[in-house]
Amino acid sequence: MQFRFWLEVALATITGILFVVTFFWNDWIELVFHVDPDSGSGSFERLIVGVLFVLTMVCVVLARFEWRRIRLVTAKQSHFLRTPLLRNRGLS
Repeated sequence: MQFRFWLEVALATITGILFVVTFFWNDWIELVFHVDPDSGSGSFERLIVGVLFVLTMVCVVLARFEWRRIRLVTAKQSHFLRTPLLRNRGLS
């Protein structure tokens, strides 16, 4: 259950770092991959920045939903174990 949360956090972190790096140093793509898909205009890098931003936000929102779901499930389980019926039977 928590694996999904940590996966989303890791993906948000990775895409966030790539977003910042690409935003401030957009030539790294051309240097690393030895390609120039936009012939130096920078339009490809702006597209990558936009896509990375969207991916980061999606991962952050999904991680937040997962965190809230985990807390809700944990709270329900905790409340269930504290009910008087279970306490009287020695189960809590």
